Amino acid sequence: MSLVKKFRDKKFAAGYNEYLTPDDDTGLRFQILQMDANSEETILSNDCETALLVIEGKGTLIYGDQTIEFDRNNWIEQNPVAAHFPAGDEIRIMAEKASRLAVISTLNGSRFDGKIYPPEEVDVERRGEDILDGTCYRLVRLVFDRTIAPENAKLVLGEVLNFPGKWSSYPPHHHVQPEIYYYEFSPDEGYGHGELGEDVFNIKHQDLLKITDSKDHSQVSAPGYHMYYIWAIRHLDDSPYTGFEFSKPYDKLLE
Repeated sequence: MSLVKKFRDKKFAAGYNEYLTPDDDTGLRFQILQMDANSEETILSNDCETALLVIEGKGTLIYGDQTIEFDRNNWIEQNPVAAHFPAGDEIRIMAEKASRLAVISTLNGSRFDGKIYPPEEVDVERRGEDILDGTCYRLVRLVFDRTIAPENAKLVLGEVLNFPGKWSSYPPHHHVQPEIYYYEFSPDEGYGHGELGEDVFNIKHQDLLKITDSKDHSQVSAPGYHMYYIWAIRHLDDSPYTGFEFSKPYDKLLE
Protein backbone atom coordinates (compact mmCIF):
# COMPACT_ATOMS: atom_id res chain seq x y z
CA MET A 1 0.00 0.00 0.00
CA SER A 2 1.43 3.37 -1.00
CA LEU A 3 -0.87 5.71 0.95
CA VAL A 4 -0.55 5.50 4.73
CA LYS A 5 -3.59 6.93 6.56
CA LYS A 6 -2.74 5.78 10.07
CA PHE A 7 -3.35 9.14 11.76
CA ARG A 8 -5.96 10.64 9.45
CA ASP A 9 -8.66 12.42 11.50
CA LYS A 10 -6.81 11.66 14.75
CA LYS A 11 -4.90 13.82 17.17
CA PHE A 12 -1.32 12.85 17.76
CA ALA A 13 -0.65 11.41 21.20
CA ALA A 14 2.19 12.89 23.24
CA GLY A 15 5.41 11.11 22.28
CA TYR A 16 6.26 9.26 19.07
CA ASN A 17 3.54 8.56 16.51
CA GLU A 18 4.97 6.05 14.07
CA TYR A 19 4.05 5.85 10.39
CA LEU A 20 6.88 3.73 9.02
CA THR A 21 9.03 1.24 10.92
CA PRO A 22 12.77 0.76 10.28
CA ASP A 23 12.11 -2.28 8.07
CA ASP A 24 9.76 -0.45 5.69
CA ASP A 25 10.34 -1.13 2.00
CA THR A 26 11.43 2.48 1.51
CA GLY A 27 14.28 1.98 3.98
CA LEU A 28 12.95 5.03 5.84
CA ARG A 29 11.47 5.28 9.30
CA PHE A 30 9.05 8.16 9.83
CA GLN A 31 7.58 9.42 13.10
CA ILE A 32 5.80 12.52 14.34
CA LEU A 33 7.07 13.57 17.75
CA GLN A 34 4.33 15.43 19.62
CA MET A 35 5.65 17.31 22.65
CA ASP A 36 3.68 19.01 25.40
CA ALA A 37 4.61 22.47 26.66
CA ASN A 38 7.55 22.47 29.08
CA SER A 39 8.65 18.95 28.13
CA GLU A 40 11.99 17.50 27.03
CA GLU A 41 13.06 14.69 24.74
CA THR A 42 16.42 13.24 23.72
CA ILE A 43 16.76 11.44 20.39
CA LEU A 44 19.55 8.86 20.21
CA SER A 45 20.04 6.10 17.67
CA ASN A 46 22.86 3.57 17.75
CA ASP A 47 22.48 2.43 14.16
CA CYS A 48 20.50 5.05 12.23
CA GLU A 49 21.25 8.35 10.61
CA THR A 50 18.51 10.75 11.73
CA ALA A 51 16.96 14.02 10.63
CA LEU A 52 14.32 16.04 12.42
CA LEU A 53 12.28 19.00 11.27
CA VAL A 54 10.17 21.38 13.35
CA ILE A 55 6.69 21.56 11.84
CA GLU A 56 5.26 23.80 14.53
CA GLY A 57 6.14 24.89 18.06
CA LYS A 58 8.57 26.80 20.21
CA GLY A 59 11.61 25.60 22.11
CA THR A 60 15.32 24.81 21.86
CA LEU A 61 17.46 22.23 20.08
CA ILE A 62 20.80 21.26 21.61
CA TYR A 63 23.25 19.21 19.56
CA GLY A 64 26.86 19.02 20.71
CA ASP A 65 28.03 22.61 21.03
CA GLN A 66 25.17 23.92 18.88
CA THR A 67 22.10 25.45 20.55
CA ILE A 68 19.33 26.96 18.45
CA GLU A 69 15.93 28.24 19.50
CA PHE A 70 12.92 27.56 17.29
CA ASP A 71 9.62 29.42 17.11
CA ARG A 72 7.42 28.37 14.21
CA ASN A 73 3.77 29.34 14.32
CA ASN A 74 2.84 28.00 10.91
CA TRP A 75 4.39 26.45 7.83
CA ILE A 76 2.80 28.89 5.36
CA GLU A 77 4.95 31.90 6.19
CA GLN A 78 7.96 30.46 8.03
CA ASN A 79 10.89 28.22 7.15
CA PRO A 80 11.66 25.29 9.44
CA VAL A 81 14.47 24.59 11.86
CA ALA A 82 15.94 21.16 11.17
CA ALA A 83 18.78 18.92 12.35
CA HIS A 84 20.72 16.06 10.80
CA PHE A 85 23.16 13.76 12.57
CA PRO A 86 24.82 10.33 12.32
CA ALA A 87 24.26 7.15 14.30
CA GLY A 88 25.67 7.38 17.80
CA ASP A 89 24.96 11.08 18.26
CA GLU A 90 22.08 12.55 20.21
CA ILE A 91 20.02 15.71 20.16
CA ARG A 92 18.07 17.24 23.02
CA ILE A 93 14.75 18.98 22.43
CA MET A 94 13.25 21.30 25.02
CA ALA A 95 9.71 22.40 24.14
CA GLU A 96 8.54 25.68 25.65
CA LYS A 97 5.16 25.40 23.91
CA ALA A 98 3.36 22.39 22.46
CA SER A 99 5.50 21.31 19.48
CA ARG A 100 5.27 18.92 16.56
CA LEU A 101 8.38 17.57 14.86
CA ALA A 102 9.00 15.07 12.08
CA VAL A 103 11.69 12.46 12.79
CA ILE A 104 13.13 10.61 9.79
CA SER A 105 15.82 7.96 9.99
CA THR A 106 17.54 5.25 7.97
CA LEU A 107 20.10 2.57 8.72
CA ASN A 108 23.58 4.02 8.27
CA GLY A 109 26.56 3.35 10.51
CA SER A 110 28.84 5.82 8.74
CA ARG A 111 30.12 8.78 10.72
CA PHE A 112 29.80 12.35 9.49
CA ASP A 113 29.51 15.83 10.93
CA GLY A 114 25.95 16.57 12.03
CA LYS A 115 24.37 20.00 11.91
CA ILE A 116 21.40 22.11 12.96
CA TYR A 117 19.92 24.13 10.10
CA PRO A 118 18.33 27.46 11.12
CA PRO A 119 15.53 28.96 8.98
CA GLU A 120 17.84 31.38 7.20
CA GLU A 121 19.95 28.50 5.86
CA VAL A 122 17.00 26.72 4.27
CA ASP A 123 17.07 27.38 0.53
CA VAL A 124 13.69 28.50 -0.88
CA GLU A 125 12.96 28.05 -4.58
CA ARG A 126 9.91 29.68 -6.15
CA ARG A 127 9.44 26.78 -8.53
CA GLY A 128 7.00 26.98 -11.43
CA GLU A 129 6.31 30.69 -10.94
CA ASP A 130 6.98 31.66 -14.55
CA ILE A 131 5.51 28.71 -16.44
CA LEU A 132 2.03 27.42 -17.31
CA ASP A 133 0.34 30.62 -16.11
CA GLY A 134 1.50 29.95 -12.54
CA THR A 135 -0.71 26.87 -12.17
CA CYS A 136 2.18 24.86 -10.70
CA TYR A 137 3.77 27.64 -8.67
CA ARG A 138 4.93 26.44 -5.25
CA LEU A 139 7.69 27.03 -2.71
CA VAL A 140 10.29 24.28 -2.46
CA ARG A 141 12.28 24.53 0.75
CA LEU A 142 15.45 22.45 0.58
CA VAL A 143 17.06 21.68 3.95
CA PHE A 144 19.86 19.47 2.65
CA ASP A 145 20.76 17.23 -0.27
CA ARG A 146 23.97 15.67 -1.60
CA THR A 147 25.42 19.11 -2.36
CA ILE A 148 24.92 20.27 1.24
CA ALA A 149 25.12 17.21 3.52
CA PRO A 150 28.27 15.08 3.92
CA GLU A 151 28.86 12.39 1.31
CA ASN A 152 28.46 9.60 3.90
CA ALA A 153 24.87 10.69 4.63
CA LYS A 154 21.99 8.76 3.08
CA LEU A 155 19.11 11.22 3.57
CA VAL A 156 17.75 14.17 1.60
CA LEU A 157 15.23 16.45 3.31
CA GLY A 158 12.96 19.32 2.34
CA GLU A 159 9.38 20.56 2.33
CA VAL A 160 6.93 22.08 -0.16
CA LEU A 161 4.25 24.72 0.27
CA ASN A 162 1.58 23.91 -2.32
CA PHE A 163 -0.69 26.91 -2.84
CA PRO A 164 -4.50 26.45 -2.96
CA GLY A 165 -5.78 25.07 -6.23
CA LYS A 166 -2.30 24.64 -7.70
CA TRP A 167 -0.09 21.70 -8.64
CA SER A 168 3.31 20.70 -7.33
CA SER A 169 5.88 18.09 -8.34
CA TYR A 170 4.68 19.12 -11.78
CA PRO A 171 5.24 18.25 -14.56
CA PRO A 172 5.25 14.66 -13.24
CA HIS A 173 8.70 13.29 -12.58
CA HIS A 174 10.43 10.16 -11.31
CA HIS A 175 13.65 8.85 -9.80
CA VAL A 176 14.87 5.44 -8.68
CA GLN A 177 15.48 6.41 -5.05
CA PRO A 178 12.63 5.81 -2.55
CA GLU A 179 10.83 8.90 -1.23
CA ILE A 180 8.08 9.76 1.23
CA TYR A 181 5.68 12.70 1.46
CA TYR A 182 4.05 13.63 4.76
CA TYR A 183 1.11 16.04 4.29
CA GLU A 184 -0.72 18.69 6.30
CA PHE A 185 -3.44 21.12 5.22
CA SER A 186 -4.58 24.58 6.28
CA PRO A 187 -7.41 24.60 7.22
CA ASP A 188 -6.91 20.99 8.25
CA GLU A 189 -10.17 19.70 6.73
CA GLY A 190 -8.62 20.35 3.32
CA TYR A 191 -7.64 17.73 0.78
CA GLY A 192 -5.76 17.17 -2.43
CA HIS A 193 -4.96 14.44 -4.94
CA GLY A 194 -1.66 12.63 -5.29
CA GLU A 195 -0.69 10.78 -8.45
CA LEU A 196 1.58 7.75 -8.23
CA GLY A 197 2.01 6.04 -11.56
CA GLU A 198 -1.51 5.21 -12.78
CA ASP A 199 -2.99 5.46 -9.28
CA VAL A 200 -4.59 8.60 -7.83
CA PHE A 201 -4.97 8.98 -4.06
CA ASN A 202 -7.24 11.29 -2.11
CA ILE A 203 -4.79 13.05 0.22
CA LYS A 204 -5.91 14.43 3.57
CA HIS A 205 -4.40 15.99 6.68
CA GLN A 206 -1.63 13.86 8.25
CA ASP A 207 -1.47 11.31 5.43
CA LEU A 208 1.80 9.86 4.15
CA LEU A 209 2.57 8.73 0.61
CA LYS A 210 5.32 6.22 -0.20
CA ILE A 211 7.00 6.62 -3.59
CA THR A 212 8.94 3.60 -4.88
CA ASP A 213 9.77 1.71 -8.09
CA SER A 214 10.59 4.86 -10.09
CA LYS A 215 6.89 5.73 -10.32
CA ASP A 216 5.85 9.08 -11.77
CA HIS A 217 4.45 11.40 -9.10
CA SER A 218 2.66 14.72 -8.95
CA GLN A 219 -0.09 16.33 -6.83
CA VAL A 220 -2.66 19.09 -6.60
CA SER A 221 -4.39 20.86 -3.72
CA ALA A 222 -8.10 21.66 -3.67
CA PRO A 223 -8.96 25.36 -4.05
CA GLY A 224 -9.18 27.11 -0.68
CA TYR A 225 -6.58 24.93 1.04
CA HIS A 226 -2.83 25.22 1.43
CA MET A 227 -1.19 21.82 1.18
CA TYR A 228 2.16 21.29 2.88
CA TYR A 229 4.37 18.26 2.66
CA ILE A 230 7.71 17.15 4.00
CA TRP A 231 9.71 15.13 1.49
CA ALA A 232 12.51 12.77 2.38
CA ILE A 233 14.59 10.66 0.00
CA ARG A 234 17.04 7.86 0.74
CA HIS A 235 20.20 7.58 -1.33
CA LEU A 236 20.78 4.12 -2.75
CA ASP A 237 24.25 2.66 -2.23
CA ASP A 238 24.89 2.41 -5.96
CA SER A 239 22.77 5.40 -6.98
CA PRO A 240 22.69 8.53 -4.80
CA TYR A 241 19.91 11.03 -5.46
CA THR A 242 21.18 13.89 -7.61
CA GLY A 243 17.90 15.01 -9.13
CA PHE A 244 14.80 13.79 -10.95
CA GLU A 245 13.74 13.23 -14.55
CA PHE A 246 10.58 14.79 -15.93
CA SER A 247 8.22 12.22 -17.40
CA LYS A 248 7.47 12.12 -21.11
CA PRO A 249 5.55 13.55 -22.89
CA TYR A 250 4.88 16.13 -20.16
CA ASP A 251 8.47 17.37 -20.17
CA LYS A 252 7.68 19.37 -23.31
CA LEU A 253 5.49 21.66 -21.19
CA LEU A 254 8.70 23.24 -19.94
CA GLU A 255 9.76 24.35 -23.42
